[in-house]
Amino acid sequence: MEALLEKAANQPAATVEAPPALFNFAAYLFRLNEARAAKTAYIDDTGSATYGELEERARRFASALRTLGVHPEERVLLVMLDTIALPVAFLGALYAGVVPVVANTLLTPADYVYMLTHSHARAVIASDALVQNVTQALESVEHDGCQLIVSQPCEGEPHLEPLIAPLLEELIDAAPPAAKAAATGCDDIAFWLYSSGSTGKPKGTVHTHANLYWTAELYAKPILGIAESDVVFSAAKLFFAYGLGNGLTFPLSVGATAILMAERPTADAIFTRLVKHRPTVFYGVPTLYANMLVSPNLPARADVAMRICTSAGEALPREIGERFTAHFGCEILDGIGSTEMLHIFLSNRAGAVEYGTTGRPVPGYEVELRDDAGHAVADGEVGDLYIKGPSAAVMYWNNREKTRATFLGEWIRSGDKYCRLANGCYVYAGRSDDMLKVSGQYVSPVEVEMVLVQHGAVLEAAVVGVDHGGLVKTRAFVVLKREFAASEILADELKAFVKDRLAPHKYPRDIVFVDDLPKTATGKIQRFKLREQS
Repeated sequence: MEALLEKAANQPAATVEAPPALFNFAAYLFRLNEARAAKTAYIDDTGSATYGELEERARRFASALRTLGVHPEERVLLVMLDTIALPVAFLGALYAGVVPVVANTLLTPADYVYMLTHSHARAVIASDALVQNVTQALESVEHDGCQLIVSQPCEGEPHLEPLIAPLLEELIDAAPPAAKAAATGCDDIAFWLYSSGSTGKPKGTVHTHANLYWTAELYAKPILGIAESDVVFSAAKLFFAYGLGNGLTFPLSVGATAILMAERPTADAIFTRLVKHRPTVFYGVPTLYANMLVSPNLPARADVAMRICTSAGEALPREIGERFTAHFGCEILDGIGSTEMLHIFLSNRAGAVEYGTTGRPVPGYEVELRDDAGHAVADGEVGDLYIKGPSAAVMYWNNREKTRATFLGEWIRSGDKYCRLANGCYVYAGRSDDMLKVSGQYVSPVEVEMVLVQHGAVLEAAVVGVDHGGLVKTRAFVVLKREFAASEILADELKAFVKDRLAPHKYPRDIVFVDDLPKTATGKIQRFKLREQS
């Protein structure tokens, strides 16, 4: 372990040493940051915590879990806003060998009923603002003694209702720090994340202690160049695989400082943190970058300190990347990851960004594009994306059919379509289940969307297939920039705009103007909902 700790900070990705067989990720982080006890680890909306305070409170929570009768390998559902309490609970559970299940905070009681039933959680921790939905869910399930724990509200905000459960903070204060971490192995189950539900019901994706380590070693350090001196801020929340790496795994693996924000990531909320805390690394999604650029409150370059940004969740339009870099002077590294792979495995590189592409494979991961028969496709042809790498999940919990269809030996079938250019960069072509066959030829919705957003009136677009007299045609749902109004003339102009740039069969036969697009909490467009409307 000592040798591993010494090498962790600067070792090249190609020669990264694997974690030892006996490995607890929380304990690893705490030992890695022993000399940084007085350094600020987190800043949230109400205060801050040093590395020493983070470790002590996490170890106290590990003790509290044992006092509550929650045993190693049992699950604890975390329905928590992005405050310091969330990493405390997550790391404390890991330290105790308990499995935290980080849940989307924007769900309905019915969704939490599903997660509580599916995970058989022994306890659920809910931020005060979310207690009402969680309580309603608990009343609707046979929860077998599942205990509700409430995390205190943000400063100045009243409780929604009288206290009905113990406070997380009081449980932590009353417990002694756990003397030692659970003797977990690198391949032991550490935590779950539920998939975002962009194509239907979410799946409980099971990850190990070592998976967190690998994402930091293979992506954060060599690709982002993240260092102790960085201040990082993720618009993507911690319940998202992308956000968990951005706001927890990566900064804590190098001793950086992370900014947490409980509120919804609007452009104005982001601007406030960018100017006040001056993060050097910012993690966003394409929709947010687009909204930032059209906002009248966009900060000047001199008012921020970003040295690098990242994007994931959807393909980043070339125009958005180029405009952002022109304004702020820093690049956006567009990449793709997945809940199953935990973080980004294809990425652009600083100083060599090719906007309009997802870049090249992250060292340590292998990528293949295959046709329907499983054979490799040539450069320039669209194929199904398969990935192999050490951060891959173990399975989908209690879902044998989906597990067998996705986890194929060492390889994971991503469900994404890509093509590789002659220069080795990969270009996103959409989800496999979103691909359309028009006039006997495949059409990538993403390709059409990328052209539409180049039009000066378009903020966002999503394309789906609809039935036109037994034939599939494309329909585009378009969100306009605030200064433009919907009209038949503009719809015809957009159709002609696409026709001029793509093959004739690809232009959208219908244009539907909408105020917004249905998305998951992680920013992915839910095209299946648009198809239901068609």
